[in-house]
Amino acid sequence: MNKLKLKFENCYGIRDLEHEFDFMDTRGFSIYAPNGFMKTSFSKAFSDLSKGKDSSDIIFPERTTIRSITDEIGAEIKKENVFVIEPYIEGFNSEKTSMLLVNQTIKKKYDDELKKIEDKKDALLKSLKQSSGLTGRTVTPETEMLKCFGGSSLFEFFESIKSTVNSSTEDRLAKVVYAELFNEKTITFLDSGTIKTQLEEYINTYNDLVEKSPVLSKSFNHYHAKSVHKNLADNGFFSASHSVNLFNGTGKDEFTSADQLDGKIEAEKKKILSDPTLAKKFDAIDKKLTTGELRKFRDYLFDNREIVAELANYKKLQKDIWISYLLTDKILFNEVLSAYESGKVIIEEAIEAAKSERTEWEEVVDIFNRRFSVPFKMSVTNQQEVILKGSSPQISFTFTDPDKSTAVDLTSLMKVLSQGEKKALYILNILFELNARIKHSIETILIVDDIADSFDYKNKYAIVEYLKEASEHGQFYPIFLTHNFDFHRTISGRLHLDRSCRLYAIKNGRNLGLVQEKYQNNPFEFWKKHLDNQKFVVASIPFVRNLAEYCGWVSEFSKLTSLLHFKSDSAAIKIKDLETIYKLILQDVTAIALPDENKSVITLIHETAETILPEENAKAELESKVILSIAIRLQAEEFMVGKINDQIFVDGITKNQTKQLLERYTANFPGEPNSIKLLNQVNLMTPENIHLNSFMYEPILDMAPEHLKTLYNDVKLLNV
Repeated sequence: MNKLKLKFENCYGIRDLEHEFDFMDTRGFSIYAPNGFMKTSFSKAFSDLSKGKDSSDIIFPERTTIRSITDEIGAEIKKENVFVIEPYIEGFNSEKTSMLLVNQTIKKKYDDELKKIEDKKDALLKSLKQSSGLTGRTVTPETEMLKCFGGSSLFEFFESIKSTVNSSTEDRLAKVVYAELFNEKTITFLDSGTIKTQLEEYINTYNDLVEKSPVLSKSFNHYHAKSVHKNLADNGFFSASHSVNLFNGTGKDEFTSADQLDGKIEAEKKKILSDPTLAKKFDAIDKKLTTGELRKFRDYLFDNREIVAELANYKKLQKDIWISYLLTDKILFNEVLSAYESGKVIIEEAIEAAKSERTEWEEVVDIFNRRFSVPFKMSVTNQQEVILKGSSPQISFTFTDPDKSTAVDLTSLMKVLSQGEKKALYILNILFELNARIKHSIETILIVDDIADSFDYKNKYAIVEYLKEASEHGQFYPIFLTHNFDFHRTISGRLHLDRSCRLYAIKNGRNLGLVQEKYQNNPFEFWKKHLDNQKFVVASIPFVRNLAEYCGWVSEFSKLTSLLHFKSDSAAIKIKDLETIYKLILQDVTAIALPDENKSVITLIHETAETILPEENAKAELESKVILSIAIRLQAEEFMVGKINDQIFVDGITKNQTKQLLERYTANFPGEPNSIKLLNQVNLMTPENIHLNSFMYEPILDMAPEHLKTLYNDVKLLNV
């Protein structure tokens, strides 16, 4: 992105603003906006965009709001490409903090191995779902196996039964549908003991019938017989012309095919299960199964009566069913174990590396600790989980005083931190956000709204250094907003912003404009070079007076003071006298020749003030405000001196003349409240505007020119 185009209409406090920021050859823009101009509205509009919210006019909601923020080709800026840094938000936490804790190399190695294992596990669990009928999301083959066999890790469970699965050949229960037998209702029923007697009777009768069978016995029941049949058939026993002899009670029957043998086994099983006595025992069980879910259980048992005999020890039956499933899926089972055992070493190495990893998060904290003095340290207690599993970081705090250190939670910490320390913690979270955006190359329009406001100078310069470093990354497009002229000048200087990037907010009603700041450095330097302009001649008086005071020019200081306060000699000071003083103190302007040398300087001041009145307020520069302030105070003091009419008192004033005159006037004329109120305004608004120097002229920059013009006209009427 090279350009950012804005158009705001009826956007919070902004009635109309249109501007284009060209980022092609700059590290950013700094905008100085006096209080109440546009700063909050400007940043709020961008904040709305970053949150995907609409903007509006709060005071006049019926007005149509336009908020257009586009790049050079007219494409709307996306919300993820905007980050607004507000002055302070308690409890702010960057959502991107975890990005700074992740070592991609370690995580990729971990993820790759985990994926191999998970892919194999998923294939096995998919097959187990089909076999078991557990296709829901809550009760799954994994949860049921761990519940039946105990343990918390499926892989550890697989390792514990590896030899059992691989040495077993009996998958007699593989066709049993686990979900048909076992659920919350049936387990409760089987655990209740209400069916225990009936099950025992059924099992005893079943075992008696098996023992009486000429083919089967308790140690060779139909399950065992089916297993023998399957192994013989699978291994080609009958195809090799072998046969099997079974005892029939008196002799032996020969079976020459798998089908003949299977038929005999099934016939014997059917004979036992259809025995009237056993059927009666089953009916006794059936009468206990009364609810809907238990009736489904009964229906399944009716079709699979051979299972009933094993329900007395249903927990063993559950385990046997799962072993049978795994035996059927032996290939998938072994593939899971193989992937787990080969990947386990790599995963453990990644876990150890994650525990000891020094992350970018820690680097940010270290830099912060070097630049800020705060009584707490921060650490991440779950770094391993953040790096490997993408968990949210759990931040812990250690509070330190001169005697000891102790762990505290964030809520307790916030109760004991000073406001400055809380703001420092806020700055740290901002740094996490910025560094995460750097790490992941997220192009970002950075709106910085008076972030250094109310910090002491040490921390203010630390913040400036952070912002300077951020601006050096090509993916950030910063716009700094401030009503602090010192910060505006500092950030502009530290970032080496060109003249075109140092902007000043001007206002006509609610319509706003951003113009290039006229005075980039010391305005007095510019005025001094242009003393052929009477505005700069008058505006320079306070500066030169300060220089005279600093350098010990007593007479000159006294004479210039008489041009800022109405004294007995004020009217007698001529322009030629002012020229002499300028040439004496400003030794690099000795060639100046001020016109109208015999004109009173006081007259020049008032004439110049009058020329300023028609000026467009939005274009009023520093010198216009200084001149108006000088003229206002001279008019006010002339009025009070005349009314008090005590020259000895006036001549005896050596400091704070406006204040002392006002106190005397208030005491002498309590019946003139309107005049007293107006003169109080003069005393409130003008002193800092006149006693200024090259380092401290922010108060007058914040002063609206229309207020000074109104005050000038009102005070002028006092002398009419």
